Amino acid sequence: MTYPQTKAALRRLVTEKVVPGVSYALIDGDRVETGEMGAAALVPQPEILRPGMVYDVASLTKVVGTLSVVLQLLDQGRLRLTDSVSQWLPEWQDSRVTLRHLLTHTSGIVGYIPNRNQLNAVDLTHALLHLHVGTTFNRQMVYADVNYIFLGWIVERVLGVPVQVAAKQRVLEPLGMTHSTFTPVDPQQCVPTAITAGRGLVRGEVHDPKGYVLQRRCGSAGLFSTAADLTTFCQAYLHPETCPAVLPPTWLHRMTEDWTPTGQAGRSLGWALTASQWPHPHRVIWHSGFTGTYLVIDQQRQQAMVFLTNRVHPVAPNLPYLDQRNAVIGTYLAEKSR
Repeated sequence: MTYPQTKAALRRLVTEKVVPGVSYALIDGDRVETGEMGAAALVPQPEILRPGMVYDVASLTKVVGTLSVVLQLLDQGRLRLTDSVSQWLPEWQDSRVTLRHLLTHTSGIVGYIPNRNQLNAVDLTHALLHLHVGTTFNRQMVYADVNYIFLGWIVERVLGVPVQVAAKQRVLEPLGMTHSTFTPVDPQQCVPTAITAGRGLVRGEVHDPKGYVLQRRCGSAGLFSTAADLTTFCQAYLHPETCPAVLPPTWLHRMTEDWTPTGQAGRSLGWALTASQWPHPHRVIWHSGFTGTYLVIDQQRQQAMVFLTNRVHPVAPNLPYLDQRNAVIGTYLAEKSR
């Protein structure tokens, strides 16, 4: 297991200055190959990327933390996919929206919140709960953080603790993800993200504005993790019977299904779906994070890839990265199928 083309594609991201640095893990059955290349930081001074550094993984929080806890509650019968959001969050008035819509990003929830990033947690919570449902409801997959923020609040209603506390207690600790946290204690171990007007260089604090305001009550962003810990998470997905209390096998074995209401929108519960062609066409799950992170998991082939970078450093959003990211995923899927 060497994946020379995939590693060359990763290296080009660094040498062509698309991203400052990359940490990765390539998983093939019980074999794992890890590495890092490039810089952890470019400003205020250059800093080499070290093994084991901690990344703000942004929206990977959705699948690693929030989704995992929701699957546990579904498995225990404490939640149902058909539950109306308003059943758990009475301030939300549209009873048509269900947990299934939130999980598959088919809720159609839209709306503009003036001065959103300047609101405090109470006002932001109120504003989010008074958004409205648009024309894509129940028909199209439109990715939106609000879906997993709502799921986090529903988890809190069920368990009585903020979603990030629940994720720590019910996912990170049982899986032994000892370097994963929502509250880093040493910013210097963290890879910095962007320089912002209000916060300066963001390092060891969540980059996402909504996550920064909502803190422990944010189910869409806020997790910090390492390549090694995310490898542990991916391996749990490949072997769910080894940790059934954390990742219920009944649900994980159906994770490559299209769970959207139409069954044709290309989204599982939480995860995006793509295809691998060897030894025959089958679905693969993947998810990305705004800061420049993603996981790809091929449950059928027992293979996975962890990719971590700080593509928003020193300046967001770095749009050229998105095409390059998709090309790297394509290279990986093609190479691992040989």
